[in-house]
Amino acid sequence: MELQKLLSKARRAVEDYKMIEEGDRIAVGLSGGKDSVTLLCILAAMKRFYPAKFDLVAITVDTGLGISEEEVSAVAELCDRLGVEYVVERTLIGKIVFEERKEKNPCSLCANMRRGALNNAAKRLGCNKVALGHHADDLIETLFLSLFYESRLSTFSPVTKLERQDLTVIRPMIYIREKEVAGFAKDKPRIFNPCPADKRTKREYVKKLLSELQKDNPKIKENVLGAITHPERNNLF
Repeated sequence: MELQKLLSKARRAVEDYKMIEEGDRIAVGLSGGKDSVTLLCILAAMKRFYPAKFDLVAITVDTGLGISEEEVSAVAELCDRLGVEYVVERTLIGKIVFEERKEKNPCSLCANMRRGALNNAAKRLGCNKVALGHHADDLIETLFLSLFYESRLSTFSPVTKLERQDLTVIRPMIYIREKEVAGFAKDKPRIFNPCPADKRTKREYVKKLLSELQKDNPKIKENVLGAITHPERNNLF
């Protein structure tokens, strides 16, 4: 997947939802997975030509479960090549969630703590916005997660204002499919952030369910994405 194609979709999302404004300092949540690395490359490229001038800083939240310093160095080198400041935020989130509290359903608490660490670091570094690497498939899966497990017809918004923290969260990749991300990121450096609950989550269940449904209806994700994002077909945003 060529960067130019991803840039086109990301720019459309940015402009449709007015994600970036003149003078923004944006923290990229760089977990080190394929999604966040792709987002970093997209925003670094967009920074060179986008009419509204903005700055970037990439932040990796280390949960304390043993990330590879070699992998961190490789990602740091990528940031350096892209001209993006890079910060690793060290935490004890993994120890708290999995060793001290021994949560049976750890994902929600872990995600909240990681978001908190990312947002706090963003504020400390003078950022007014945080960019997350959620893509179109995440948008679709979240809709089904909310419906199945929370009795709500909802999904995350492309732009979310966190009034108490004076931050705005943006998601520039909501028009980009996961397979496009995977194609682009296959030769990019990554950080494997170990998680004891990996592949045993509700999201993983929904992902597999949609894959099964797609065998009978190849356009199912395309149709759901259209229902979510088309301005005349929904009232979710």
